[in-house]
Amino acid sequence: MIRFYFHQTPNPMKVALLLEELGAAYEPVALDTFKGDQHSGAFLKINPNGKAPAIEDDGVRVFDSTAILLYLAEKHGAFLGDPADRGELLSWLFWVASGLGPFSGQWVHFQTAGAENGGDYAKRRYKFEAHRHYRVLDDHLAGRDFIVGDGYTIADMAAWGWVDRNVRVLGEGGLGAYPNLKRWYDAVSARPAVAKARELPQRLTFKTDFDDETRRALFPSNFA
Repeated sequence: MIRFYFHQTPNPMKVALLLEELGAAYEPVALDTFKGDQHSGAFLKINPNGKAPAIEDDGVRVFDSTAILLYLAEKHGAFLGDPADRGELLSWLFWVASGLGPFSGQWVHFQTAGAENGGDYAKRRYKFEAHRHYRVLDDHLAGRDFIVGDGYTIADMAAWGWVDRNVRVLGEGGLGAYPNLKRWYDAVSARPAVAKARELPQRLTFKTDFDDETRRALFPSNFA
């Protein structure tokens, strides 16, 4: 059975969605990043980068959400789309991994956890880039139901993990400025597997207090 190291953040949610879409048997393991579980020696043997998510699959470790999506989709022969669209699939998967995700995450960081430290240039840059990535995907989805080809793939799941946090990135109602993206997001979110993936955090126990222990665990550079 797959052991799935999970925290309730966008990258693990992508993997949770794929596991539910596949109907795969898995054991969720709470990786409580507020407590610093990601820095433990035991977890670093699974993911030397010290981030969620990671999986162990019958002795095979896989870390990084995009790698996990590809590994599981290829193993099950599902959600990979038409082989003729392989270049498109890889392009959009890595666009999410290198663009939509990081810029959205950094913009949220600088407007919340990093807000008291100034950084006006960083805020302007990450806000601009986060919105630019939303526009890229909105433009791409004009006249399309899915990101790649004519069917639902892991590219949709990868993007959904981040767009599901659109309120934090764009503000309440901000997704309305991207109508093609909103239409796509609403359609993906209506899938039964999404409801199951969203239930996963309630099956596990996580620390909720954002105290000094949590700050040290999440932002060790501030205490170096």
